[in-house]
Amino acid sequence: MDLSHIRNFCIIAHIDHGKSTLADRLLEATGTIERRNMRNQLLDKMDLERERGITIKLAPVRMKYNNYELNLIDTPGHVDFSYEVSRSLNACEGAILVVDASQGIQAQTLANVYLAMAADLEIIPVLNKIDLPAADVEKVTREVIGLLGCKKEDILLISAKTGQGIETVLESIIDKIPSPKGDKDKPTTALIFDSYYDDYRGVILYLRVVDGQIKKNSIIKMMSTESSGIALEVGSLIPSLSPQPMLGTGEIGYIVTNLKSTREAKVGDTVTIESNPAQQSLPGYKDVMPFVYAGFFPDSNENYKLLKDAIEKLSLSDSALQFVPENSPVLGYGFRIGFLGLLHMDIVKQRLEREYDLELIITNPSTDYHIVMTSGEESIIKSASDLPDVTMISEIKEPWINGEIVLPKDYLGPTLQLIVSRRGLQKNISYVDADLAVIDFEAPLANLLTDFYDQLKSLTSGYGSFNYDLKDYRSEDLVRVDFYIANDKIDALSLMVHRTESVALGRSVVSKLKEVIPRQQFKVSLQAAIGAKFIAREDISAFRKDVTGSLYGGDVSRKKKLLAKQKKGKERMKRFGKVDIPAEAFTVMLKRED
Repeated sequence: MDLSHIRNFCIIAHIDHGKSTLADRLLEATGTIERRNMRNQLLDKMDLERERGITIKLAPVRMKYNNYELNLIDTPGHVDFSYEVSRSLNACEGAILVVDASQGIQAQTLANVYLAMAADLEIIPVLNKIDLPAADVEKVTREVIGLLGCKKEDILLISAKTGQGIETVLESIIDKIPSPKGDKDKPTTALIFDSYYDDYRGVILYLRVVDGQIKKNSIIKMMSTESSGIALEVGSLIPSLSPQPMLGTGEIGYIVTNLKSTREAKVGDTVTIESNPAQQSLPGYKDVMPFVYAGFFPDSNENYKLLKDAIEKLSLSDSALQFVPENSPVLGYGFRIGFLGLLHMDIVKQRLEREYDLELIITNPSTDYHIVMTSGEESIIKSASDLPDVTMISEIKEPWINGEIVLPKDYLGPTLQLIVSRRGLQKNISYVDADLAVIDFEAPLANLLTDFYDQLKSLTSGYGSFNYDLKDYRSEDLVRVDFYIANDKIDALSLMVHRTESVALGRSVVSKLKEVIPRQQFKVSLQAAIGAKFIAREDISAFRKDVTGSLYGGDVSRKKKLLAKQKKGKERMKRFGKVDIPAEAFTVMLKRED
């Protein structure tokens, strides 16, 4: 098709502001999907996406409208998938910014706007949910004008649920978003903005052709991973796979390849044709590195093989998922898996449990630490139990993040206290309008991994939203806190923590463990220690069996003899008895404080 009749755009928004619903209405209005085949969140294919109302995997679709080819990419809204969003934006010339008229601008709205501006996209602001009684169109309009510097008449008012204003959105896409630039005679370059593994067809790439063209059965090459394959089928998504003879300059579509894993064709890589290769790849590619780690163990060692197979299958379609085998004396054999964030971890856990019918025990999430040895050698550990002997360590560096919280100004005080309590440093406070504030801060990632987001939502009555990106690694006074249950050190519970927080954290964890570990026939000690120094202790008292209950009459010495015998038995049991540790004990850090 003529480049001047192609429009490539995406929809960006905060979670639950109506991206997927707007995509549904656009598909209906352009006749891409017949009304009888329509269902809510059509582009969200996973059950998890439908249940939670969030987009996890982006989805491209091609629409026809007034002789124009409109290529839409429905992007994820969560911070964990911001790299996917940035690659999607690079595949487009424009973006529809959706803002909920009842909630206003949120943290992910700002983050995605910054990404869109960095990609030099034409942004069309849209106020959604104007039909809701709680909608405050005037206030949110002022917020959008303050953010984008646009005019009031540039902001489109719609209701994606009822279909109001959808035609105006389509006209604006054609009028305002520029057509793609490219040269069909240059060597082929195409940007991969998503890839997934199909059990029957192999790796399928979603890509945007920048220059040249890709024909069926071409030998293709990935420029960063240097892997080669065959384009077994090319075509567009309408929204199901629709084969075509070729993908031309400026078009968005898919390639079915003979590759065996998405690791050979990563998001952000450049595809070229082996017979006439491009000399330079497209900018912006980077390896996505996980920085949240957790141990995944089967409920029984008999299921280890099932867990191994399930993780390997899942990793075929999720190139960000990294895993290594792990062995725990208590939990047995399992895997330490790396994730992009806590939502990514939760989704992987849910998919393993649902799609592969597994019962899992998951340890407390942690981050990675850079260790500098006294010899000058550097290493990276992903679990506190991997920390070398402290006498050989020169310094320990932990990851810090740049955070951004958007909230009503009335909640500033409690939120700043929350940031300080997590060793955070407030950098700046700015205002989007008279009521909405933005806090910029830095904080150690490890302190935000467990319940920071829950606490923020609680303190701000649900109005606060949070976005972050990794800043750097900083040398801090960090120590490893070990936990002992009945004098046995449990490596899976070990935590890395700042020395100033170690005593409070040790006491907090042992008190939580006391609640979840069942009582035994003997007294169980719960202890927290740094090296050889114990910093906290709780005891779980033993069940008392009244051995004198069956006695009647007789000398008191008989009672004393029986009680002494019971005491000896309990002492012996304390030496040889084993405590059965429940799965909840390994996620005590995720448990909210009362």
